[in-house]
Amino acid sequence: MVATKADHEAQNGSNAAGPADAAADVTDTSDETSENLVATVATIGVVGVGVAVFEAALLPGVVLGAAAVLAPKFVPQLGSALKPLFKSTVRGAYKITQKTREFVAETQEHVQDIVAEVDAEVDKKGASLTEAAPAAAPGAK
Repeated sequence: MVATKADHEAQNGSNAAGPADAAADVTDTSDETSENLVATVATIGVVGVGVAVFEAALLPGVVLGAAAVLAPKFVPQLGSALKPLFKSTVRGAYKITQKTREFVAETQEHVQDIVAEVDAEVDKKGASLTEAAPAAAPGAK
């Protein structure tokens, strides 16, 4: 039988990695993350102030660089936050498209009706003009 470290510690009555240590490890990790974030923000702030003092034209580049540094941390959260907004925008655009199609179809139908009425009037006037024209012709004696 192979004895593991946990078995050995259990036999000796010592438990080096207890629940308190596990909680401390989690706290240490979150502290390190927040310290890294604070250090990054402080560095960006110092560089930004230096750029603003010496050459203001470089400031947009610094802002873009800072955005590039911070983007991988916040883009996944931003994407999940914007998903409902994007979904409702697509839904609204689809509804507007459907309403526009209905409007265009109705307008096209009205225009076709008007064109048919005008054709009927032209045909009626054209038939009456052709019947009256031979009778009123000046050369027909």
